[in-house]
Amino acid sequence: MIKKFDKKDEESGSGSNPFQHLEKSAVLQEARIFNETPINPRRCLHILTKIIYLLNQGEHFGTTEATEAFFAMTRLFQSNDQTLRRMCYLTIKEMANISEDVIIVTSSLTKDMTGKEDVYRGPAIRALCRITDTTMLQAIERYMKQAIVDKVPSVSSSALVSSLHMVKMSYDVVKRWVNEAQEAASSDNIMVQYHALGLLYHLRKNDRLAVSKMLNKFTKSGLKSPFAYCMLIRIASKLLEETEAGHDSPLFDFIESCLRNKHEMVVYEAASAIVHMPSCTARELAPAVSVLQLFCSSPKASLRYAAVRTLNKVAMKHPSAVTACNLDLENLITDSNRSIATLAITTLLKTGSESSVDRLMKQISSFVSEISDEFKVVVVQAISALCQKYPRKHSVMMNFLSNMLRDDGGFEYKRAIVDCIISIIEENPESKETGLAHLCEFIEDCEHTVLATKILHLLGKEGPRTPSPSKYIRFIFNRVVLESEAVRAAAVSALAKFGAQNDDLLPSVLVLMQRCMMDSDDEVRDRATFYMNVLQQKQKALNAGYIFNGLSVSVPGLEKSLHQYTLEPTEKPFDMKSVPLANTPITEQKTEFAAVATSKLPEKPGPTRQDIYQAIPEFQGLGPLFKTSEAVQLTEAETEFMVQMEPSEAYEFSTRSLLLTCPTASLASCYSLVRLPEDDPTAVSCTFSCTLKYLMEDVGDGSRPHPEGVGAHSPQPGTRWENDFEKEETFALALRQKR
Repeated sequence: MIKKFDKKDEESGSGSNPFQHLEKSAVLQEARIFNETPINPRRCLHILTKIIYLLNQGEHFGTTEATEAFFAMTRLFQSNDQTLRRMCYLTIKEMANISEDVIIVTSSLTKDMTGKEDVYRGPAIRALCRITDTTMLQAIERYMKQAIVDKVPSVSSSALVSSLHMVKMSYDVVKRWVNEAQEAASSDNIMVQYHALGLLYHLRKNDRLAVSKMLNKFTKSGLKSPFAYCMLIRIASKLLEETEAGHDSPLFDFIESCLRNKHEMVVYEAASAIVHMPSCTARELAPAVSVLQLFCSSPKASLRYAAVRTLNKVAMKHPSAVTACNLDLENLITDSNRSIATLAITTLLKTGSESSVDRLMKQISSFVSEISDEFKVVVVQAISALCQKYPRKHSVMMNFLSNMLRDDGGFEYKRAIVDCIISIIEENPESKETGLAHLCEFIEDCEHTVLATKILHLLGKEGPRTPSPSKYIRFIFNRVVLESEAVRAAAVSALAKFGAQNDDLLPSVLVLMQRCMMDSDDEVRDRATFYMNVLQQKQKALNAGYIFNGLSVSVPGLEKSLHQYTLEPTEKPFDMKSVPLANTPITEQKTEFAAVATSKLPEKPGPTRQDIYQAIPEFQGLGPLFKTSEAVQLTEAETEFMVQMEPSEAYEFSTRSLLLTCPTASLASCYSLVRLPEDDPTAVSCTFSCTLKYLMEDVGDGSRPHPEGVGAHSPQPGTRWENDFEKEETFALALRQKR
């Protein structure tokens, strides 16, 4: 009796996997019935199925319990039930790596392998080869050679496939079976011929000449197996790529001749091989494209999918070659298989003309809601490429993308749309206002923080340059009121950019900044306070330096300079020029920077390393910078120690080295200028030892710190101490002369 499961059964669990709640201990307990007499084949089959299911689900079997179950299972060889015997073979293969002494069943498997029951021989060969090691392989070599050329196809295929697996274990032994494999390659059975060709190739794949001879033999003699033809095509393609042979090669002629094969799989394999050749021209692609065009109208969904998927790849490099298939691709837009329809529309987007864009957009909208997010991303990427090709159609495609933004979807899908709209805005100035309006509408109901901060950064960059910048203020300030801390912080930065570039909006922006200064998050408050003070000074230089480009100074250096400024009472204002520059400009604070890390760099970047080094007088005449590594601190940033670098005695420089110092080492870097020797300037290797020199002075209470730690003897006031680092610091200098 067959029970029909309905939706209620599925929800209640009665129609679910019957092995879903199996417990290993319970199954091993049931396995004891293997020892019962007489053997119950039906119950034993059910238990073996449970064991194999647990093994395939990743259940861990201990060596002891697996061995006990395996030895109990060996009693089942006494049964004459064919299904139970074949299940035993399968269990042996699964438990071969976790059970001990599995080799005990070798005699039973060898008996079945050479017996008269053909239904046992093939499975027995596969199980025996799975448990055989290198020491036992020669003992069964004679049986394997006989099995490879056996007249029963299932036995011959089992022996060939098992031999292919044993090539990794004992190549030299299996190589002696080449004559038998060549005989099997002339078999009339398509699977035997395919497996024999696979074994021959793997035995010769490291010898290019042998592979060429094999290809030459089988391409001329002909094959009956379509699977073997597909393998020959792949081998020929790989050899063409390795040898970089031209398209005049006989191998390419063979692949092209396979386009006229009577088997569809061979024809598609040949077309796919030609399409994927790296240096194939549009003229050489034409025969393959013609074949794929015929497949587009095939009644088989698999052939239609394969054809349109391959044509989609061709359109990426040679869109003109696919233009002839546009009519067939348009017919596939209404295909019942939505995967085929999606690939067809994306291919048309790459190959279609400007006049067909409107029609394509209407056709896409009819089914885009029915496909998965993965295919929607493919559609968006195709639209992005089409926008670059036909910029005058941006309004049509922008409206379509905005409608897709309103639909439900995951983060990757939404990000693809936002990135596409941003790329259109950046490449087509006429679409700026339309694109910004769509993005403003999207962030009103955006659940993804990364996308919201990215759009706010774009609004702060592009919004003030539009004819009506005031209309974006409302959307930005709504984020301050309604969103999370990260989005609110990004909105404050965007507001500041509007106030910095537009004098008419500045009073309104200052009012909004006052509101942001009462925010519950300290990051938002700090930003609002900072931007408020900068904007109130109404200086374009300050706006450009602190709002658009951010600080270009070293933050630890700034902190130390400010601390030093508070310790020394003076009426002079703090001078930012006294702070050393950072190696990389700090363009945004941490939240906004993470959101826009993939966007374009600021229009006014901070100083480069070339500029930093050129500011040092001794370095100005050395020409352009060749190579430099990241700065590495020798001590803590707050430590005011001087470091002197001296080369080892292993290499003597031809000229003196120049040491540039600073009264306070924590506020500047220390550079050593070394001239290359003239006798061999191309390769210099030297180790520099660093010596820390500092002056010990009395402190207020009369105690004196000592470089060697507490309890050391006290030095006299004014004594200069010289000590190496506790942790040895060496620097390997590898210089190359720029030619």
